[in-house]
Amino acid sequence: MTILIAGLGFVKLRQFQAMAEQFAAMQPPPEAVTTIIAARQEWPSTLDAIGTVAAVQGVTVSADLPGIVERITFDSGRAVGKGDVLVQLNTQQEVAQLAAAEAQRQLARLSHERMKGLVEQDAVSRAEFDAAAAGHTEVEARVREIRATIERKTIRAPFTGVLGIRQVNLGQYLAAGAAVVPLQSIDPVYVNFGVPQQNVPDMKPGRRITVASADAGGLEFTGRVSALDSVIDSTTRNVQVQATFANPGGKLRPGMFVQTKVTLGAAQPVITVPASAINYAPYGDSVFIVADMKSPEGASYRGVRQQVVKLGGARGDQIAVLSGINPGEEVVTSGVFKLRNGVAVQVNNNVQPANSATPTTEDR
Repeated sequence: MTILIAGLGFVKLRQFQAMAEQFAAMQPPPEAVTTIIAARQEWPSTLDAIGTVAAVQGVTVSADLPGIVERITFDSGRAVGKGDVLVQLNTQQEVAQLAAAEAQRQLARLSHERMKGLVEQDAVSRAEFDAAAAGHTEVEARVREIRATIERKTIRAPFTGVLGIRQVNLGQYLAAGAAVVPLQSIDPVYVNFGVPQQNVPDMKPGRRITVASADAGGLEFTGRVSALDSVIDSTTRNVQVQATFANPGGKLRPGMFVQTKVTLGAAQPVITVPASAINYAPYGDSVFIVADMKSPEGASYRGVRQQVVKLGGARGDQIAVLSGINPGEEVVTSGVFKLRNGVAVQVNNNVQPANSATPTTEDR
């Protein structure tokens, strides 16, 4: 009986050993990937940055003096010219004060002229004549003051631009400084963006800048650097650059986000790959190269090796690789998240990821 049990145990042990060897010999199926053949291209040397559109002139038009809104002469969103009347405040009290002051002025003028004749005849003292002259001047100043008050209650556009949303209503009492309507001058406009401190020497006034925004219909706008900030941000080590752009159609609006591109010099040769080919990691970016490999048993197969790369700029769907890839190598463009060194792959390029330097809005 003991011999029988030992024999059964030995048979089972051999079965388990055979199963373990079989499992060890099994290979996972190859991973499906897409690839491209690396090729060198000429890319212009550019600096890309995120910019913000700002108005050359932008204010919130406000009331200079308190008063009740008597007349509103504008519509929200309308273009206006410099000096156009926007709001008229009630001036009934000032008009009445002006009428009284003008009557006093007329009386003071007549008194002054009468005193002038009398002083020439030595009928009055010089002191009385000087008092009459001062009274006349004082009344003249009072008239000018009241007229200035009436004018200040007529709220006008300080410059040509486009109005925002109206913030007052007819009959509303406005305190001094109360907001009436935003006004922005949007042709031309500024675009403000930051560049690293090492690129400051390249940002000379007059350098050509291009900006684009999907919200502006995908159009590109060309402008020039107009000014640089005198201080470098101690946190980011960036300096703010201001460029000026013509904006006749009003496509660029203050506060809009735009992509800015500065051409720095001659084109340089780079190898480009789709952005989907890059495996980003804190310790270094990498790609997977397809190559002929051998298994531990000596069998040949198509596998991948991970290659650390140095990246350059981006254009559309493409990333520039400055080093790490040689022309002619086959680079994996999709499925990189499931790969590791030595994994077998099966290439299927029937459907390729986006790989255009100038994709349309629908492709992004």
